[in-house]
Amino acid sequence: MAETLNECYTFPSMFNETLRKFGNHDAYAFVGESPVSYVAVNLRIQSVIAFLEKMGVEPGDRVAILSTNMPNWGITYFAITFMGAIAVPVLPDFSNTEVTNVLEHSGAKAIFITSPLLSRIEGFFSNDLKSIILIEDFSVIYSDISNLIYDPAAVAGKSYEVKEDDLASIIYTSGTTGRSKGVMLTHKNISFNARKGRVIQPINEYDRFLSVLPLSHTYENTLGLILPMISGACVYYLRKPPTPTVLIPALSEVRPTIMLTVPLIMEKIYFNKILPAFTDNFLMKMAYKIPSLRKLLNKAAGKKLMKTFGGEIKFYGIGGAKLNKTVEKFLLEAKFPYAIGYGLTETSPLLAGANPSKSVFESTGPKIEGIELKINNPDKITGEGEIWAKGPTVMKGYYKEPEMTKEVISPDGWFRTGDLGVMDDRNNLYIKGRLKNMILSASGENIYPEEIESVINNFRFVVESLVIQQKGKLVALVHINMEELEKKYQLLKEDVSRHVEEKIDDMLIELQAYVNSRVSKFCQIQKVVLQPVPFQKTATLKIKRFLYT
Repeated sequence: MAETLNECYTFPSMFNETLRKFGNHDAYAFVGESPVSYVAVNLRIQSVIAFLEKMGVEPGDRVAILSTNMPNWGITYFAITFMGAIAVPVLPDFSNTEVTNVLEHSGAKAIFITSPLLSRIEGFFSNDLKSIILIEDFSVIYSDISNLIYDPAAVAGKSYEVKEDDLASIIYTSGTTGRSKGVMLTHKNISFNARKGRVIQPINEYDRFLSVLPLSHTYENTLGLILPMISGACVYYLRKPPTPTVLIPALSEVRPTIMLTVPLIMEKIYFNKILPAFTDNFLMKMAYKIPSLRKLLNKAAGKKLMKTFGGEIKFYGIGGAKLNKTVEKFLLEAKFPYAIGYGLTETSPLLAGANPSKSVFESTGPKIEGIELKINNPDKITGEGEIWAKGPTVMKGYYKEPEMTKEVISPDGWFRTGDLGVMDDRNNLYIKGRLKNMILSASGENIYPEEIESVINNFRFVVESLVIQQKGKLVALVHINMEELEKKYQLLKEDVSRHVEEKIDDMLIELQAYVNSRVSKFCQIQKVVLQPVPFQKTATLKIKRFLYT
C-alpha cells in the first residue's frame, strides 16, 4: 500500500515502518551493555504511554525531559509524541533559573528527570506541574495522583491519531544572544529533516551511532535520534561525559560508523595531540612547513586517527559552530571522512550539508533537498548577505511569542537566519558569521569576529578566543592552556612560578603580532586580554557572546 504524506511525516508512522522492517535489529544501548531491539523498545514506549495516561496527560499537553543521554530518553520522547502530547527537552547544562523558566513558560504537566539533575528543580512549584518522574526507572518522585505506579507490562488505553502538522516538540534554545526562546517544531518539520539527512548520507540497519551531544539539542535530536530510528540503526550512549578517558575506550568497543559532533572536539584532538607531534621536534617542524611533506604527514596521522575512532567511521558530522580552517585542512589532507553541516534549531535543524566524499573546503555544502535557500539582498561586490530559508523544516514559530515570530518569519514564509553567508557558482554555502556579531569598522568595512578568532585559535597554547569591540577598537579575549605552557617551561628547567606571568605577557604580545600579520588592515587587533577561566558556552559549545559584549 502506498504511503500517504501523513504516514511519512509523523513519528509513530515512521516508527511502525521501522518495526515492520527492522523490528529484531538493535536499537539502543549504553556502551558496554547489550542493545535492546526495536520490538523491545516499542513495548517500553507503549507502557510509558499507559503511564502518561494515568498521569492525565492528553494530546497537546507539554511534558518536559531533563536528562542526560540514555535509551530511556528516546523511549520517553517517543511515548510523549506518539500520543500527540508535546515533548519539552531541557538542556542538562541549563541553570536552575533557566530550567524553572522553561517549566513555567511551557506549562509542563509532567517532567521526566534524571537523579543527578534533581537539584535543578528543587523548591520549584507550579500549578501546571502534576508529576515528577525519575527517568532511569520511571519511579514516581512526586505526583498529585495517588497510587501512581509505572507498570512495564501496561499498554496504552486509547489509540491516537497524530497529524504531521501537530507539534512534536518545543525546544528552548540557550543561544549565544540572550534569553531562551521556545521553538515549536512539528512532526513534519523534524521527520522531513531527518529523511533529507538520509539523502546526504545513506544509513542502514547495520550502522552504529555513538552519541556524544545532548539529545535535548535539535542537532542530536533530529539527526542522532530520529534519523537512526527511521534507518533501523543502533545508537550507543555514554554513562559519563565524553572526556578522552571515557570516549577512547567507547570508540574502541562500539566502532561507530556514524558520529555527530561539534568543532571543539576535533579542534582539541588536533591542537593537543596531532599538531604537537609535528612541531615539538625541530626537523619535523621544518618538514611540516613543506606542503608536499605536510600532506604525507597528515595522511599518516589520518590513518592513526581513524584507528582511534574504531576504524569504521564513514560519516563524522561536524555542526553547531564554524570549524577552524587549519583543522579542516588537516582533515581534508588526512582523508578523514568528515562532513560539515549548517542549520538552526528553528529549521529542525539542517539547512545545508554534504557527504564526506563531496566536502568542499570551508563550505557547508549545498542546501538540503526539498527546501529553498537564498542570500537576501547580497552585497554587489562580495555577494554576502543574510541567509534566508523556506520549506517544510521551518518552525511553526516561537511558543507564546507571536511578535518575536513575526520578526524572523516573513509573511511569505521566509525564515531570516541571522547568519551571513555567500554562495559559489555550484550553490555551495559559505558561512561568514552572525549578523549580530558583525562589527562595522570606522571606515565602513564589515568585520567578522569569527574569522579573526580562527586565526587566534591556531596560535600555540590558545584554547579559545573572543573578538569584541571596545571604544571603537578590536580587543581579543584569549583563554590559554596554562598546563601546557607551564609544562614547556618546566622542560626548560625554569622557575615556573616566577617566570610564568612574564612569559604570558610576552606570549600575548607575540600573539598580537602573529594575528595582525595574517589579517587585513581593518581587522587588526589593538589589544589582547587574558581570559583566566573558560568562556561560558551553549550546548553545541559555542561561546555565549552576549555575556562578554
